[in-house]
Amino acid sequence: MTKKRSEPRKMSTPSPFEQARDELFSHILRCGVLEATPEHQKEWFDDTMLYLAERYDALDEQRLAELRVLGERYCRPVVARSAPVGASA
Repeated sequence: MTKKRSEPRKMSTPSPFEQARDELFSHILRCGVLEATPEHQKEWFDDTMLYLAERYDALDEQRLAELRVLGERYCRPVVARSAPVGASA
């Protein structure tokens, strides 16, 4: 048996910060930034943050800085690899 909900789910609209964060992560995945060199990543983030600042004018400098930190962390691997993936010893 399934339990019925007494009230319907409430739809909430994401905040401008949440929208910008989701858009940034989507751009990171689509643009291949994860495989880029650190210099190219910095250049890409500089350009992308300018774009996001224009697109989401409700975000102040502090929120934009937080957004950039999240994006840069997203691009860093959790564990550094010492050998290529799939290489056997």
